[in-house]
Amino acid sequence: VQLQASGGGLVQAGGSLKLSCAASGTIFRLLNMAWYRQAPGKQRELVARITSGYRSNYADSVKGRFTISRDNAKNTVYLQMNSLKPEDTAVYYCNAGLRSLDEWGQGTQVTVSS
Repeated sequence: VQLQASGGGLVQAGGSLKLSCAASGTIFRLLNMAWYRQAPGKQRELVARITSGYRSNYADSVKGRFTISRDNAKNTVYLQMNSLKPEDTAVYYCNAGLRSLDEWGQGTQVTVSS
């Protein structure tokens, strides 16, 4: 499985961005997908996760503002980010997991200006 993330950019506080992560292969529907982020000088943290059964969970810091979704027909997972804050500035990574499989995309930069 290879992952290609896109959609990052520069946005003002209060704005929105939608990240996409396209996966190769034929097992996407079986994968648990997640978005992580890493800000400068900080550890990588989980932002949101969606299981193969469409159950989702979120970091407390993004609840009510971010929405994770998936389109199995397009082998793509999305992260809709609304009401962005400067503290959301980070490199965002998508992750795919299934048993021993643990794959990462290349990351996409999100910068929120105040």
